[in-house]
Amino acid sequence: MNQVIPRTGMGVDVHAFAADPARELWVAGLQWPGEPGLDGHSDSDVAAHACCDALFSAAGLGDLGEHFGVDRPEFAGASGSMLLSEAARIVRAAGFEIGNISVQVIGNRPKIGARRAEAEQVLSEAVGAAVSVSGTTADGLGLTGRGEGVAAIATALIYTR
Repeated sequence: MNQVIPRTGMGVDVHAFAADPARELWVAGLQWPGEPGLDGHSDSDVAAHACCDALFSAAGLGDLGEHFGVDRPEFAGASGSMLLSEAARIVRAAGFEIGNISVQVIGNRPKIGARRAEAEQVLSEAVGAAVSVSGTTADGLGLTGRGEGVAAIATALIYTR
């Protein structure tokens, strides 16, 4: 009889708001019209990126930069949802199944609660497993509290097949 062995991983991602007013804001797989975008190589979706890092961490497969780093021009402008789908594929190809992911977005904006169900649906579809999404502020502290950017922290549970 094979024993199911759970593994957990954590992921963190932080991006500053972009100086380019034309840059779109993508967080938790959703575009947030009317909000300033985040600076970065891909779409800078902190929630999706943190989820990717949590999956890679749990599986012992490195991190976001190793798989989708700035030295990989094919990922320039890539959507966080696409990167999350690819991260899930890599983790499954390494012999793991994904139980669930929980991600918390930290920042004054966007207001996650207003679109939580939509974000959970989009991220869950991308990863092929349940993803729960929450949001919080930093009570005026640090770069997220001062409104300079957005951060996310994720935890993933995976298990051996």
